[in-house]
Amino acid sequence: MAIKTRFTELVGVEHPVVQGGMQWVGRAELVAAVANAGGLGFITALTQPTPDALRAEIDRCRKLTDKPFGVNLTILPAINPPPYAEYRKAIIESGVKVVETAGNKPQEHVDDFKANGVIVVHKCTSVRHALSAERMGVDAISIDGFECAGHPGEDDVPGLILIPAAADKVKVPMIASGGFGDARGLVAALALGAEGVNMGTRFMCTQESPIHENVKRQIVENDERATDLIFRTMHNTSRVARNDISRQVVELERSGAKFEDVRELVAGTRGRVVYETGDPNHGIWSAGQVQGLIHDIPTCAELISRIVTEAEAIIRGRLARFVV
Repeated sequence: MAIKTRFTELVGVEHPVVQGGMQWVGRAELVAAVANAGGLGFITALTQPTPDALRAEIDRCRKLTDKPFGVNLTILPAINPPPYAEYRKAIIESGVKVVETAGNKPQEHVDDFKANGVIVVHKCTSVRHALSAERMGVDAISIDGFECAGHPGEDDVPGLILIPAAADKVKVPMIASGGFGDARGLVAALALGAEGVNMGTRFMCTQESPIHENVKRQIVENDERATDLIFRTMHNTSRVARNDISRQVVELERSGAKFEDVRELVAGTRGRVVYETGDPNHGIWSAGQVQGLIHDIPTCAELISRIVTEAEAIIRGRLARFVV
């Protein structure tokens, strides 16, 4: 059984289930497992230390799957930004057909990708940004609600409002992101006007996810309340798994701390160590409120099959019974 939507047709996959780009997590073994299960996975470009390392990771993924997969390129403000143009060139020259962009002002990247026949899915956290991206020429939107891990924007609009609000105005195919982890979420997203779901935290907690087993078990143990919003006072809000470090950062912000005061606590290298060594309190790491719906650590094939099969049962069974 497959659920066909404009998005599955656009990117050439069987199921409307997407594994979005995640720093330190979106590696070849996870992406290939999602692809082989009929979903769309994204390698995270900036997890790779150089553009050449990204080329090697794309090649490694191709050895693990012959199905479509993509690459995520997130553009964030930085004092010393990575060589985005070189990463973009590596993606294009490697023949990748789908890219997920995120972050600030992606116009030059969108233009170059489109000129080279690459499908662009842009991730955004508001209707106005979705419409701006659509005007830039992107092929699809991933609309990210307040429930999500990582950067939910500053408007605090949850998916139940944001998805249909965007669906009323956005003309290109749109997938729903933030708070999705099971069949009920997929059916809800379709009902709200999306053409599929994008899942991050749920795919972190799979057999093929390249992070430490302790972190996966922590996600299973956590409930929907076990996240913190950091950088609120700096207008760069980020949702992370609640731990000793996140609590400390929140307290420091309440007392007026600036970024320089928490820089060492929130360093990305510390978060990477969490995933590698399995100490969930070593640093900041991203997780969404969907933790409250995650109760096991399946393979990607088991997860996607379960979501699609149960979604069909909900659509044909439970929902159909309400119509008399």
